[in-house]
This record gives sequence, C-alpha cells and structure tokens, in this order.
Amino acid sequence: MKKIKRRSDCPISFALEIFGDKWTFLIVRDLMFKGKHFYGEFLLSGEGIATNILSDRLSLLENNGIISKSSDPGHKQKIMYRLTQKGIDLVPVLVEMIMWSAKYDKQSAVEKQFVKAVKKDKVGLIDGITSQLVNDIDAS
Repeated sequence: MKKIKRRSDCPISFALEIFGDKWTFLIVRDLMFKGKHFYGEFLLSGEGIATNILSDRLSLLENNGIISKSSDPGHKQKIMYRLTQKGIDLVPVLVEMIMWSAKYDKQSAVEKQFVKAVKKDKVGLIDGITSQLVNDIDAS
C-alpha cells in the first residue's frame, strides 16, 4: 500500500486520512460490535463492500496499526483480524457516532437498549466494551 502524503498537521485531517471513506469505520464497527474477524464475514455485512475495497481497507487499517492479522488457531490457512489497542481506543468515537445517528436519523437501526445504556452510564458502557475487546487481544 502506498504511503499517504499528509495534507496538514490538523488532527481532523489526520483522522480523515485513515477513516475518511464510507467503508473503514464499518470494518472497525464489525470488529468492535459484531464480533467479526474473518474476510468472508466482512463481505457478508449488509452494506455490500466489494472485495477489492475490503482488501484495501484492511491493509490501510493494518498499516496504520488499527488492526492486526494472524493465522486462525483453528484453521491455519484462514487469516483472523483483531483490533489493536489503537483500534480499541476508537470505542468512544464509535459510541458517539452511534448516539449522533440515533438522535438525527429516524431510520437508524440502533437498538433502544444501547441508547438507554449510553444515557444511563456512558463511561461504564465504554469501559465494558473496551475491556471485552482487550480480553480478545489477550486471548490471542
């Protein structure tokens, strides 16, 4: 993958260089909230990502330290993807994006229980999700 030339030192620009397309955060979402770890599982997500785009975005995420890949212990020929600590640190960002969408998108598929849980104890919910993902790293 070719190295991206930074446009500026702006922190928003830095994030957009990694996440500024419509697919990258969806892959992170699948890893973070849907327990997906394999290439084929990402292809089955409802948005219909093309194989070339998926491959490119997985490489982008890996090259930027957001995800790691390894052989599946149960099937050595399969590649397994996991969030790194850098990727796990995006939990609060994705939670805020979900809550923003829940507020402004009347057709949002966000679960009402999730919205209630965030409103009741956002920090606790984020800590719980984060702990579960860290345990996933530790188990590998």
